[in-house]
Amino acid sequence: MERIYLDNSATTRVDPEVVKAMLPFFTEKFGNPSSIHSFGSEARDAVEKAREQVALLLNASPEEIVFTSGGTESDNLALRGAVNSRKSGANWIVTSNVEHPAILETCKSLESLGARTDYLKVGGDGIINPGDAAQLITGRTAVVSVMLANNEVGSIQPVSELTEACKCRNALLHTDAVQAAGKIPIDVKKLGVDLLSVASHKFHGPKGVGALFIRKGVHLSPVNTGGGHEKGLRSGTENVPVIVGMGVAAEIARKNLPEDMARMTKLRDKLIDGLLSIEETYLNGSRSKRLPNNVNVRFPGIEGEALILLLDEAGIAGSTGSACSSKKLQASHDLLALGMPEWQAHGSLRLTLSRYSTDEEISRAIDATKEAVSRLRAMSPVWRKIKAGEPVVGVKGGEHGHV
Repeated sequence: MERIYLDNSATTRVDPEVVKAMLPFFTEKFGNPSSIHSFGSEARDAVEKAREQVALLLNASPEEIVFTSGGTESDNLALRGAVNSRKSGANWIVTSNVEHPAILETCKSLESLGARTDYLKVGGDGIINPGDAAQLITGRTAVVSVMLANNEVGSIQPVSELTEACKCRNALLHTDAVQAAGKIPIDVKKLGVDLLSVASHKFHGPKGVGALFIRKGVHLSPVNTGGGHEKGLRSGTENVPVIVGMGVAAEIARKNLPEDMARMTKLRDKLIDGLLSIEETYLNGSRSKRLPNNVNVRFPGIEGEALILLLDEAGIAGSTGSACSSKKLQASHDLLALGMPEWQAHGSLRLTLSRYSTDEEISRAIDATKEAVSRLRAMSPVWRKIKAGEPVVGVKGGEHGHV
C-alpha cells in the first residue's frame, strides 16, 4: 500500500530540481561567500541569485531580502529587531491570538524585558477585524504582527487593511507568510507590509533556511551579532546549499502558482465535501477566505490523536494541528480562539495538500477517514450522549447541550 502524505503544512517534499541545484554546493562549489577568491565569488554569486529568486516570489527587491535559518528566526528578527530599534517606551506590540508560537512566545519573551503586547481576537472564521487593530495601535506601538494565513485552519487575514493605521502611528507592519508563500500570490507592495517572513520547506525547498523581507528604509536591530553577514542583520556564514535550494524552490513556486492553486483548490473542495458528508462534522475556519491546500474539520465525540493513529495505519499522514505543538497533547490555541469548547477542539483533523497531491489520494483519504471516525465513535461515550441529545458534561472544556 502506497503511503499518502497530507501534512504539507508541517513540511513538504523537496522538489527534485531543488535537490539537483543544491548538490554541487556540497562538493565542488563549496566556497565561503565572504572569501575574495574564485571559490568565494562563485558561492557569493549563487547566494545573490537565490536572493533575486526569493524577491521575485514576493515582488520585492533583492536588497530587501535577508536570509535566515527559517520562519522562526525570521519572526524573531522582525519582532525583536523592531522593538529593540525603537526609543525607550515605544516598545508595544499588537498581534492576534492565533499566531504561530514563533510570534506568541517571542512576544512573551519581550514582555519579560519590559515590552507590552495587545492581542486581537478572531471571529468564528479565524479572521481578525481590522477595525479592532486600529483601536489598539498607538504612538507607543513598535510593531503590528498579523499572519497572512493561519497554519492550522488556513484562514487568510486582511493584512493590507492594517497598513493605514500602522503608517498613521509610525508602527511597523509585519506578517508571518510562512504558510502562504507558494500557496497564494504574495505582493509586498500591495500588502503594504514592512516585514514579511517565509520558510523554504513550506514550498518544496530544504529545511533550515528562510528569509525576512525588510522594506527599504526600515531599520531593525540585529539579533545575531558577529561578522556582519546579511547586511549586519544576521551574522554567521551563509548556508549556501540550502539558500540555493530555497531560491530554486521559490522560482518553481512562482512559475507554477496559478496551476498549483487551481489544482489544490479543486482537490481541497473535494476533500472538504467528502469529510462534511460524515454525520456531525464541521469545518474549522473560513471556507471562502482559506488557503487552497488547507482542510481542517472536527468530529465531535472522538479524540483527534486516536484518529491520526488510525489514519496512519491506513497509510495516510495527517495531523491534529501545528507540528510545532503536536507533542503537547493540548487543544490547539487556534481552535479555542475560534470559540469552540475544548472537547470539540480535541476532535479536529488537519489535512493539507501540495502540488504532488492527486485525486486518487483524496478519494482514499475520504474513505479512510469515514471508516476511522465510525470505529472511534462506536467506542465513544461522548458520541452516545450527542446522539441521545444529552448535554456533554464531565468533559474537559465545559458543558455543551448540542454541537
